[in-house]
Amino acid sequence: MAAHFGRRLRKGAATTAVAAAAVAALSASQAPGVVTGEGSGRQAAAGASTPVPDAASDDNATGNSPYYTDLPPLNSPNPSPSPTVGTPVSRGEAEAGIPATVLDAYKKAEAELRSSKPECNLPWQLLAAIGKVESGQARGGLVDANGTTLSRILGPQLDGNGFALIKDTDHGEYDGNSAYDQAVGPMQFIPSTWAWAGRDGNGDGKKDPNNVYDAALAAGHYLCRDGRDMSTEAGLHSAILGYNNSQDYLNLVLRWLEYYRKGIHSVPDGTGGVPRHRSDDSTPKPSGTPKSKPGHGPSHPGKPDPGKPDPGKPDPGKPGGGNGNPDPKPPAPKPPTPSETVDHLEDADTGKLTAMAGDAFGLRIGTRAETKAGKAVGKVRIRFTITGDTDATFVGGETVATIATDAKGVAVAPALQAGEKTGNFKITTAVVGHKTKGVDYTATVTDRAADTLARTSDTPLTCTPGGEFADQVQVKATYKGAVADKVAATATLIKSADDATENDKGPYFKDADGKTVRTLTDLRTDDKGLLTLPKLYADDTTGTFLLRITTTGGATLTVELKVAATDTSAGPSPSPSPSATS
Repeated sequence: MAAHFGRRLRKGAATTAVAAAAVAALSASQAPGVVTGEGSGRQAAAGASTPVPDAASDDNATGNSPYYTDLPPLNSPNPSPSPTVGTPVSRGEAEAGIPATVLDAYKKAEAELRSSKPECNLPWQLLAAIGKVESGQARGGLVDANGTTLSRILGPQLDGNGFALIKDTDHGEYDGNSAYDQAVGPMQFIPSTWAWAGRDGNGDGKKDPNNVYDAALAAGHYLCRDGRDMSTEAGLHSAILGYNNSQDYLNLVLRWLEYYRKGIHSVPDGTGGVPRHRSDDSTPKPSGTPKSKPGHGPSHPGKPDPGKPDPGKPDPGKPGGGNGNPDPKPPAPKPPTPSETVDHLEDADTGKLTAMAGDAFGLRIGTRAETKAGKAVGKVRIRFTITGDTDATFVGGETVATIATDAKGVAVAPALQAGEKTGNFKITTAVVGHKTKGVDYTATVTDRAADTLARTSDTPLTCTPGGEFADQVQVKATYKGAVADKVAATATLIKSADDATENDKGPYFKDADGKTVRTLTDLRTDDKGLLTLPKLYADDTTGTFLLRITTTGGATLTVELKVAATDTSAGPSPSPSPSATS
């Protein structure tokens, strides 16, 4: 039914009544939050949609590639008790069917995001809506048992002819095109975005844009970046427009989202419905370039038809190069974009980037865009990318952030958040959509540290020879007055205050096999900064002994332990004699 309406709207209504009915039908199908405007509700050609200003094509998931424009049915997706083939109800039931493996991928991605980014509130129905619009649910579920498409799903090559111009970035690895990039896979990622946004959704150790589990998880993380909340209208709209920068695209995805929220059912792989119409159906093609089939794009740049004049070359036998004008005026040169004027990037006095594991970095990276003459360039989008063997991220959990420069040419990256891996890592910078010299930054994550240790009890620690201490030693670690959690520590029974070597007599711990040990390593404080040591035992040696606890960061505490025999020299007081009380 969606395809039927689309076809009628393109051809035009025969009568005013038919046109009014079509408009009413489209209005009825509009989901809450859909933004109305020119082109809304129609199958628009690429470039006809209203874009969001300053959004670069190669800075979103799809490169603003074409997409399927079929609208969802107007009726409820819930099956009718007795559907009739060909009726709107039958059509609605069919459209509500999502191939089993594809549906499983969406739900698994939602579950992972619920755990890793609960604040995002990503519904799997949003992934389904985007998957429907981008690839018709992987062409109706044509995937193998592992979720990989049976053949590549490619968008048209992004060569600037009716689409964005994005030259090859992956050497043809994902799209098989070494001249220009093409959107790839069930969720239609362009290679330059997949390079940093790709995920392994099925645990096979690979990040494959042609695998629906990998692509769905990557799409979920992409939508949830920058701290977006899908439960808010602003967060939802921003996420969808970040995926494909088109007002019509936003409206269409919102319609499918609302439709899927009303109910769906699983269908066998390969039996799902495939949309019929695309946003580039009316896009003019260069001479000699065959029209792309849905889901397929040309692998090589188009060439002029044999036997026809090449429109790109003048005919020397005609005045004005064959254009029919004796003195054609050359077109006015197009002014360069701000990005095209950038010669290089410079550091904007960032300072040393250091943080303890688990902490936020105190400084943020600042990068300035400059012309060759050193003049600042504003309104330039700079991409910051974390690289290296690290689990550090920007605040919000992402490893890539894109920030526009201000009037002084400076872009300030989001705050860095250290993970648990210690050591150095790098943050690279690049101008979006323009190759130029960037600047790299080195950041360091150090071990968690404590500067103070204190016992949590002042009860003396005593024991008799051959016995066990009644109380376990517990200490609390702090750093600059705050709780020092997950800090590494060691505990050693030492010979004396001046000799920190391990004692060979006196109190001891027991290992898992019950053997005597007097040094404990690989200890860590808990979330409250507390460290509780195992039970202590005493051998037959009496005296005063020392236990020394140290942590990363230099915190040290020496605890006194006493082993003494029970004093039995003083017996019970004698009872007074009868004479003494008489």
